[in-house]
Amino acid sequence: MDKFYKNKVAIVTGASSGIGKAIALELARRGAKVVLAARREDKLQDVAQIICKNGGEAIHCVIDVTVEELCKKLIDVTIEQYGRLDILVCNAGISMRANFKDVDMDVLHRLMNVNFWGTVYCAKHALPYLIESKGSLVGLSSIAGIHGLPGRTAYSASKFAVIGFMETVRIENLKNKLHVLIAVPGFTASDIRFKALIADGSEQGDTPRNEEKMMSAEKVAKCIADGIKRRKRVLILGASGKIIVFLKKFFSKPLDKIFYKAMEKEPGSPLT
Repeated sequence: MDKFYKNKVAIVTGASSGIGKAIALELARRGAKVVLAARREDKLQDVAQIICKNGGEAIHCVIDVTVEELCKKLIDVTIEQYGRLDILVCNAGISMRANFKDVDMDVLHRLMNVNFWGTVYCAKHALPYLIESKGSLVGLSSIAGIHGLPGRTAYSASKFAVIGFMETVRIENLKNKLHVLIAVPGFTASDIRFKALIADGSEQGDTPRNEEKMMSAEKVAKCIADGIKRRKRVLILGASGKIIVFLKKFFSKPLDKIFYKAMEKEPGSPLT
């Protein structure tokens, strides 16, 4: 139990698996009351059961973050249940793997709708309650939101957009003492690559990368929980992430080639 988190109310979107599930479990472990949100009710129930069996408290709300009315419902359900909101973690996201010249435009719209608009909708309806509690708004971006990632056009665009959105909300609410945290994980072991969309919009069904060598979702969750407690502005997670940020600042042009070569080597790369 962490005194900071005791009795705090936190919403986590995309909480049915991967980083979102790990964040929900970590916040609950530290004492927060967690509202789990995602599209898969069976998976949400599984996460809620784990939390409750370990002495925590959780409820779930089945929503699609691309629908604004459902995002509003998520906030309304939270307030009806607990009467307050202290933390919103906008984590729901999907990825893609295709060259821009080949990809169906619907794939780009789907990525932006989930990754960007899903964050915007939830933040919009949660904002009054977060301001009231002087709470934390957390947005999950990516290293792909720091430097363009070839073969992930819409993913990079959506993650760049999340950073711009979150930074602006932070500045607008300086006088309100709203805490805004932008979390930037590097490559993390999760199921996002298994469900990544290829050029025609279908799921690729496999990961082109060695998941065992990546940062674990649990490690990401612990860093984010610490970042919320310390009211950090930005978290660059993982050694590779910190290296990329450094190279972006001082060696941006060579970084293009580094990214291209790395993505080109992936099994079944769209760049070959």
